[in-house]
Amino acid sequence: MNWSEFAADWEAGWNSHDLNRIMKHYRDDIEFRSRKALDLVGQGELKGVKELRAYWAAALERQPDLRFKVQSVMAGHDMGVLVYTNHRNVLASEVLYVDDDNKVYRAAACHQVAQ
Repeated sequence: MNWSEFAADWEAGWNSHDLNRIMKHYRDDIEFRSRKALDLVGQGELKGVKELRAYWAAALERQPDLRFKVQSVMAGHDMGVLVYTNHRNVLASEVLYVDDDNKVYRAAACHQVAQ
């Protein structure tokens, strides 16, 4: 897995607001965790591409100015971490577990805590 290329494509997908482009990285059976999902769709753990797509569609609709800028990319064994800022300069990260086809099957998003 070339995590630098993945991160660049991930960032470009989000900044395009094209859900198909965003979703291409994820398996149909994706498991995704985020406290932002809990706030927006009422559950913090999403299972399956249908639930994840619905959450991200709602997030994009609510934030038409949403933009991400990848700050750092870290690689592990069959996993990576993208550290990025959003359009409000909030620091966030996503931990992404990938299969042999480089498709994400498990992911979790964390956001900087206000200080």
